[in-house]
Parts: sequence; structure tokens; C-alpha cells
Amino acid sequence: MKKYAFWNNKGGTGKTSLLFQSACRYAEQNTKERLLVLDLCPQANLSELFLGGLMGDGSSELTRLQEQSPRRTVGGYFESRLPSPYTIPSINSKAFLSNPSAVNSSIPRNITLLAGDPLLELQSNAIATLANAQIPGQNPWLAVADWISDFIQSVANDFDTVFIDTNPSFSMYTQIAISAASRLVLPIMADDSSRRAIQNAFTLVHGLQLQSSIYSDYSFTTKLKQANRELPKVHLIPQNRLTQYMGPASAYGSVMNKIEEFVGNVLAISPEVFTFSNRADGFVEVRDFQTTGVVAFAKGVPFSRLAVGRHDIGGRETQVNRDYLQSCQQAIDAVVQRL
Repeated sequence: MKKYAFWNNKGGTGKTSLLFQSACRYAEQNTKERLLVLDLCPQANLSELFLGGLMGDGSSELTRLQEQSPRRTVGGYFESRLPSPYTIPSINSKAFLSNPSAVNSSIPRNITLLAGDPLLELQSNAIATLANAQIPGQNPWLAVADWISDFIQSVANDFDTVFIDTNPSFSMYTQIAISAASRLVLPIMADDSSRRAIQNAFTLVHGLQLQSSIYSDYSFTTKLKQANRELPKVHLIPQNRLTQYMGPASAYGSVMNKIEEFVGNVLAISPEVFTFSNRADGFVEVRDFQTTGVVAFAKGVPFSRLAVGRHDIGGRETQVNRDYLQSCQQAIDAVVQRL
């Protein structure tokens, strides 16, 4: 089973929008595969997109899932784990899932969703406390870190590919999400903070360039390695929201060159942390979606099903240009081709 986590510990890199469009396009191109999408971000923006977006009342649809019993969200699933955090309870994992195509006809029918939930933020302290407990003869951190892995395993016969959206943090629930993945997609922006963020990402997940050995015994990397678990490998680095004006001589281009150089150095020293062996295979350019992206996300619609022409977005007329739409679609196709 292929399991992709879209993550960056820096916010604003476009991971949620990229995951939404990429998962939908992947599902369209692989109709015989069954996709499971897990929303592990408490903002639950991804879930609202799948459930209809702003114009399709995705927020209300998400609220309906939260109000059901059991709560059909990741928060509901975590609630079921809290009473017995270190053992797998006898629960029906499928009861927490939903079919977004039932409320949003633009979503491919082979996508199933474990919706996000702001309850995650309220649960985070309890989850972290349980993970850090000291219990003789047990590994509480690993047991808690496996919660999403346990979920995926319990429904593994029903799905072929998993997409996981994450919070821009490295909190315990984000570690739970990342540890369940086999491949990492790390979107970056054309700014210097992205350069620092991707360096941090390699430190947090793979323990590279850790400045002090004091923390190594407590790190995500060490804990998984001690349990003989595979760390998720970096699979793709989308260079997101590049503009048509970017070139090798621009300041933005210089930042991207530094990021590519950094990744190349890591690849030479620690090739085992990547799924690719050629640096160029690890990067893909994603141009700015501009107005086309705004319309698509307001309606919760994949680019492949977005109509050219006028759209009413909250009482404001907005135009989707054919050339821009084709450019957006080509960018997503380039990402999906690498998955």
C-alpha cells in the first residue's frame, strides 16, 4: 500500500490545496484504485474542500459528521483510543469514514475520507501526556504513535493508496500522522523561510544535522529506529506557487537553487532517506493557481471538473480563463505523475 503524507512544519506552503487536487486527479487517473484520505489537521480545511468547499456548504457537512455518533472524524476515532491508549480496542474503524462524493458530485467516487476535526487541538495535551508516560515493560510513545497506522491496518483490505494531510507542526498528532506514511511530500515556497523549514524537516523526521546529542534519545527518529520501524522517505518536493516571472537570475530563483543544493548534499550523504537517487527527480514546479485556484477551492472542485467562464463566488463574479485552467491542470498532472 502506498501511503503519502503531505507535510511541512512551516505553514502556508500550499500542502492542503496540493493534496486535494493531487488526490482527486490521482483517483481520476487510477479508477480501479481505492483511495483513503486522512485529514490530520485540526483546521480541517481539506475535509471542507472534499465536502463541498465554501460555496457547497462544506463546513456544514463537516459539522454534520462531527455531530453523529460515533463522531465520524479523526477526532471521533481518537476519542475511541483515549480510554485504552496502549492496546487496539475492538471498534469498527469504518464507522468513522465518509464518502465525500455523496455530498459533492465533483469528487471521484473511489475516494473515502476520514474527516478532520478541531477537537484534535483539545485532545493534543492528553495524547502527548499518554505518549510520554513511563510504564515498565511498555512503550507508550510507540503505542500512541501507531494510532493512525492501526487505523490504516484495520481497513487495509478496502484501500490501495492513502493520502494524509497534516498540521504545520511537529506535535504528537502530527507525528502520529507522519509515522503512518511511507512517503513524504514536502511542498515548499520560493522564500527563505522555506529553505530553513526544509532543513528542519530533515532534522525532525530523519535526525539529520541535529545540533545537540542531548535530544537524540528523545527524537522521533530514534524512537522509531529503536522499534525497528521504517522512517517515511522523502518522495517529492513541489516548488509551490512559483510565478511566471521567476527565473534563474531572480531572488526567488536563488532561494530555490539553495534549497536544491541542500537537498543534493543530503542525497549524497544520506541517500537512504529518499525514494529517488537523482536530485532532479525529487522536485516538481507548481505555478501559482491564482484566480483559478480561488474558484476551485471555493467550490470544492478539482481542476479537471472546473468550468471555464464566469463563476459567482459569494456574490462576486469571477472569471476562469481557459489557459490558466490548463496551466493549473498541467501542474497537478506533473505532481501526480511523480506519485
